[in-house]
Amino acid sequence: MTRLPRLTPQELDAAQRVLYDAIAGGPRANGPQLFALTDSEGRLNGPFNAMLHAPAVGSALQELGSALRYRSTLSDRVREMSILIVAAHWDSAFEQYAHEPIGQAAGLSDAQLTAIRSGAAPELSDPTEAAAVDLVTALVATGDVDDTLFGRAVSLNGMEAVVELTTLVGYYATLALQLRVFRVGQPGDPS
Repeated sequence: MTRLPRLTPQELDAAQRVLYDAIAGGPRANGPQLFALTDSEGRLNGPFNAMLHAPAVGSALQELGSALRYRSTLSDRVREMSILIVAAHWDSAFEQYAHEPIGQAAGLSDAQLTAIRSGAAPELSDPTEAAAVDLVTALVATGDVDDTLFGRAVSLNGMEAVVELTTLVGYYATLALQLRVFRVGQPGDPS
């Protein structure tokens, strides 16, 4: 059972409404709808409802997420594999629910998704993707990477992508923590 009230659009104060509009009217809502951003009453699903409860921090957090999803240099495949690796590590059902269809749309195979979900390394033929996945896997496992792995990731992906990957891991770990603490599940779970 969720620990946060699910706020309807009618219950929002001015700051919450600005944030709601940024989420519900931004790029998340304008792209292909592969998961439900809101429920039938207009309440935000997943981590977005929690952001409404602290709109100053929530606004910054949603802007970071938007930058990572829509303005980073990462390929869609690398981004989605990375998100799903974090989700699997934290056992984040909502992030798996939301991002597995996005990963499929980005070209991830069922075998790759199954491997990631189980905590195994997906089979990848692209060395750039493999270096990114190895970096993310090490970050979630130990919170650090050795010089060899760091050098390989920078060499194949570039420093900008490595900065973005480390930021992505921190962002999605934050969301997973909030989803866990506030007991937020997938849409349709009892709340």
